[in-house]
Amino acid sequence: MSDHKIDRIRVHRVLIPGKAVHSHGIGDVAGIHAVILEVITDTGLTGWGEASPWPAFTGTAEGTVAALYTYIRPHLIGQDPVQVERHMRDAEALVVGHPEAKAALEMALLDLTGQISGLSVCELVGGRMRNDMGLSFSVANPDFGKDLEDVAAMWAEGVRIFKIKTGFKSHGFDLMRLEKLRGIYGAEADLRIDYNQGLPAYDAVRCIRDLEAFRPTFVEQPVKMHERDALAHIAHVIETPIMADESVFGVREALHGVQIRMADIFSLKVMKSGGIRRALEVNAIARAAGIEVYGGCMFETGLAHAAGAHLMAALPELRLDCEFYMSTYYASEDILTEPFPVRGGRVHVPEGPGLGVAVDPSMLAKYAQAEALG
Repeated sequence: MSDHKIDRIRVHRVLIPGKAVHSHGIGDVAGIHAVILEVITDTGLTGWGEASPWPAFTGTAEGTVAALYTYIRPHLIGQDPVQVERHMRDAEALVVGHPEAKAALEMALLDLTGQISGLSVCELVGGRMRNDMGLSFSVANPDFGKDLEDVAAMWAEGVRIFKIKTGFKSHGFDLMRLEKLRGIYGAEADLRIDYNQGLPAYDAVRCIRDLEAFRPTFVEQPVKMHERDALAHIAHVIETPIMADESVFGVREALHGVQIRMADIFSLKVMKSGGIRRALEVNAIARAAGIEVYGGCMFETGLAHAAGAHLMAALPELRLDCEFYMSTYYASEDILTEPFPVRGGRVHVPEGPGLGVAVDPSMLAKYAQAEALG
């Protein structure tokens, strides 16, 4: 128990334009549409959380606002913020689904708990196993010439991991981009492939075998999220490791994925799992089965990236690094008072109590899509 009580909760909806359209197998994205949660105690502390939904993947920002403000908020006022599991259990009972809203809630509560205890979030959830990790950038601009310019600039800054978004144009377009990137950067480039569900199941094996010539580290989510048996078949017959993303949200899908050996890798995401600690549960299932994990993200600001970095820092093993590039290389601006720490092609885990980052209220006002609630 602590001497702090939740006094006020504010919910902000923001839209930050991206520097370019990014295309995926399930649609295009032109900006970061996020819901920012502000939990304020009677002692003057503020915990920050972020929900970053994508309608084609997890949900909508409008639905997230309602889940947080209308349904969850009334049950938090006057409560002790450090009782995180109790509040998350109540949120599960109050609102079905909405994992991003629950991720934002847990994020803000852990941020407060860290400030109260003097511990960082990764220390609260298990300990700091690493201080930094490699950064992956997603090559997803339909204008590949512009992508080549961006990749060259990032290469000069030390980025060596590039995930090519495939399946939104022709198979030939995908092969051309991989051939070009491998030809320019050779074996030093760590190239990965992500279809975002963009392949028909009947044609997936043929297409992936064509791309294997360029020696990708993995192929992510080639088929629809519900086509789990097809994904398992692909994983069994393709030599390149296959990663499940949309097919594994939480522990139930992870357990089923292990039982049918659906993939060689699971993408861990704070948003789709409903929080850092639930993502750690997914990791535990994967680890028990010898399945690797990767640090994925949605379209997020530096706030959610900080939570993702703390999650990755707490993992016992992490060999495939992470993709928390949005606030540095995609968003036109970020909402943090200080830039999210990316240096030399690596993500550095924020230091300090809680999340170790702070939100700039003027940036929330600048990109507000509606008047803040609360």
